[in-house]
Amino acid sequence: MLKLYIGNKNYSSWSMRPWVLLKQAGIPFEEVMLRFDTMEPGSAFKQAAGSINPVGKVPVLLDGELAIWDTLAIAEYLAERFPDQHLWPQATAARARARSVCAEMHSGFSALRSHCGMNIEASLPEVGAVIWRDQPAVRADVQRLVEMWSALLAEHGGPLLFGSRFSIADAYFAPVCTRLKTYALPVPAEIAAYVERVHALPGVKAWIADALTEHAFVVIDEPYRAAR
Repeated sequence: MLKLYIGNKNYSSWSMRPWVLLKQAGIPFEEVMLRFDTMEPGSAFKQAAGSINPVGKVPVLLDGELAIWDTLAIAEYLAERFPDQHLWPQATAARARARSVCAEMHSGFSALRSHCGMNIEASLPEVGAVIWRDQPAVRADVQRLVEMWSALLAEHGGPLLFGSRFSIADAYFAPVCTRLKTYALPVPAEIAAYVERVHALPGVKAWIADALTEHAFVVIDEPYRAAR
């Protein structure tokens, strides 16, 4: 059976992507959580993560003795391993577009990711309001998301980014959807509706339910709380 190593569900946006992808697609796997402590060399987390992959980070997918790390690599491996699941869109152009937007998320949106860390159990509209006021780069990132998602929903007819079938792209943007809710960042009604549809997906609901039971506080993931 596949084995997926992840971090805390409340905080680990990168771990959420392959976990939701596997869960939503109904692909059996074993979950192994490596709880965050610090990212310092020699920490318990770094030692545990370093024992299964050379970069010492999560997520990591094990298929027998084969270790695959990095979310894009994991997504591509699962798409090849389970072709009948059609994890990428089937049409060539749509598939290329889906890969493009996932790669854009993977390498971009740094302002949104750095200022609005994923924190599923929290409701931080007051923090979000300050960030929205003071961080033009965050506003630019959200505007790009609005443009991207609006175009995809219009082109493919929804309810998900590439039509009626859940894809890697929806898994890739699921953590972003949680950020928009946590920080109450303003988006148009059609985008807010997509965010709610993503939250209603069984795989996403399962991840969120688990995240809400953790009640862990990791200082490096909540600088706004630590400063109070």
